[in-house]
Amino acid sequence: MATKEPATTTNNGAKMVVVGDEEKGLYRTQTGVTMSPELFEKLYLTPKVPHVGDYNKRFANPTALGFVGFVISTFTFSIVCMGWGGAQGFTPVVGIFFFVGPVLLTFAMIFEWIMGNFFPMMVMGLFSVFWLSFGMLQLPTLQLGAPYATAADPTGLASPEYNSVVAMYLIVWGFALFTFFIFTCKINAVFAAIFLLVSVAAWVLSGAYWRVSWGDYEGAAQLQKAGGALLFIVAALGWYMCFIIMAGEMRITLKLPVGDLSHFWPKTDVELATAEQREHSD
Repeated sequence: MATKEPATTTNNGAKMVVVGDEEKGLYRTQTGVTMSPELFEKLYLTPKVPHVGDYNKRFANPTALGFVGFVISTFTFSIVCMGWGGAQGFTPVVGIFFFVGPVLLTFAMIFEWIMGNFFPMMVMGLFSVFWLSFGMLQLPTLQLGAPYATAADPTGLASPEYNSVVAMYLIVWGFALFTFFIFTCKINAVFAAIFLLVSVAAWVLSGAYWRVSWGDYEGAAQLQKAGGALLFIVAALGWYMCFIIMAGEMRITLKLPVGDLSHFWPKTDVELATAEQREHSD
């Protein structure tokens, strides 16, 4: 049996190894494309670290999928918050809280986990459960305000107690998102701006619920619009980042800036033990 010897060719940094059996006409190719840590962080929004196996060469990049779910949901949510076109209430678009956002974000989270991309996995999971939990508040059939119902407010949704609880919930979310913002400072300015603004938006919307609990409906409406405006900017930045990732994966050369921040930090494409030794030596 004649066996074809492995042949290696290099084309634009791509190394291809061809192994086959000439009698059967069977050939197998293994293609490995190397990329710099800076490009990796731009496409996957996570520092490049060593892994056992390189799933990034075997599977498609799921990061953009999660961004699509996040952006569509956030755009819709922000526009309703700002009351564009007389929009009011989230019941007609409740699907963004249970299907558009969480479904795509959950799939992306699972695939990021499989590929070993820690930070994007955390981000996708965080926003997935946020949309699900906040969507629960928008379902009138659940009657979540019933324990606070009174004769003047049969639904209980305008009660101080109900709105105070939701306000506290959003304050906690703001701190969680701000924690993530700290770690995005390792990646790029666009990603960091998304988390900084969404943290502030959570606190502003929390203020809107506090205002409702105090009976200041005019102030609550203004804070709701302000929070919606911040989230609109967040969604625009998210779409910008998603476009850049998709263009990179589709091999479309774009020189769009993202404000790379990785060069301000030590390199991460080293083993954990090596990084620990380097830290002790410093």
